[in-house]
Amino acid sequence: MRPIRFEEADSAERTQIGEGLTRPAVAAGRLETGRAEGKYFLRHGDGCAVCGRPVEAGSPFYLDPDAGEILCEEHGRERRES
Repeated sequence: MRPIRFEEADSAERTQIGEGLTRPAVAAGRLETGRAEGKYFLRHGDGCAVCGRPVEAGSPFYLDPDAGEILCEEHGRERRES
């Protein structure tokens, strides 16, 4: 599966997702549930798997469900195009 682009992160640790994105989040081992502010979240507090750049609130990022990795805008775009 190609990396999935998220327009903006909710926070540096996690982003709320809809039910349609739970399967890729589970496949990546990044699904978080049971929070008072929402039902499903994608964990990304470890930042980009390639360069380590943290995901900032309001910034775009990618999820590579096959590798289980979070990627910054630059590395996500590169992986998606390859």
